Amino acid sequence: MDTSINPKTATKSHPHTHIEGFQHWIEGAHIQFPRFKHDHPPIVNVNKIADEQLTIGQKVADKVAATMGSWNFIITQSIILAVWIVLNSIQLFFRPFDQYPFILLNLTLSFEAAFAAPFIMISQNRQAEKDRLTAESDYHCNVKGEVEIRYIMDHLDHQDTVILQILQRMEAQHKEVILHLSRLDPELARRLGMDIQQVSEEIVEEEKASGDISGNS
Repeated sequence: MDTSINPKTATKSHPHTHIEGFQHWIEGAHIQFPRFKHDHPPIVNVNKIADEQLTIGQKVADKVAATMGSWNFIITQSIILAVWIVLNSIQLFFRPFDQYPFILLNLTLSFEAAFAAPFIMISQNRQAEKDRLTAESDYHCNVKGEVEIRYIMDHLDHQDTVILQILQRMEAQHKEVILHLSRLDPELARRLGMDIQQVSEEIVEEEKASGDISGNS
C-alpha cells in the first residue's frame, strides 16, 4: 500500500504565490488506495442442491418418515387399532378373525416397526448429511466475511494514514502562510492566530461534551 505523497509536487515556498502553491500541491498529490478483488464463487443454496440430488429411495424414505411422524398417522392408526380390537372382541356380523391375545395384530405391528425403522434411519442420515453441508457453507461464508472485514479495516487504516499526511502538509502550509502574513501585516496575523486557537478550543469542548453525553447514555 502506497501512502506516500509525491515529493516532487510539494508546495513552492514563495511569499506571493502561496495560494497557487497550495492549489498546485492539492492537484499534484498522487494517492493510491488498495483495491480488493472479490473473486468469491457464486452463492449457492445448499438445500436446493441437496434436494435436486435426491434419489427415489431417499424421497420415499423422507415421505414415509414425514407421514409416520405426524398426528394424522397417529390418529388413523389409533382408530384402526380400536376398530380391530372391537371387531375381534365382540362377535357382531362375522366371526372374529384375530381373537385375544390378538396375535395377528401383534405380527402386523411388528412388521410395521421393522420396516418403519430403516425408512426413518435413511431419512435421518440424509438430514444429517444435509446439515453437514449447511454447516460447511456457513463456515465458508464466515471466512469470506472475515476477509471482507479485514480488508475494510486495512482500507480504513490506510485512509487514516493518508488523512494524517494531508493534515501535516496543510499544517505546514498554514504555518508558511502565517509566516508570510506576519511579515506583511503582523496585526492581521496575530488576530488570525487567535481566531484559529479559539475555534480549536471550541471544537475540543464540543468533542468533550459529546463524549460525556454518549457516556451517560
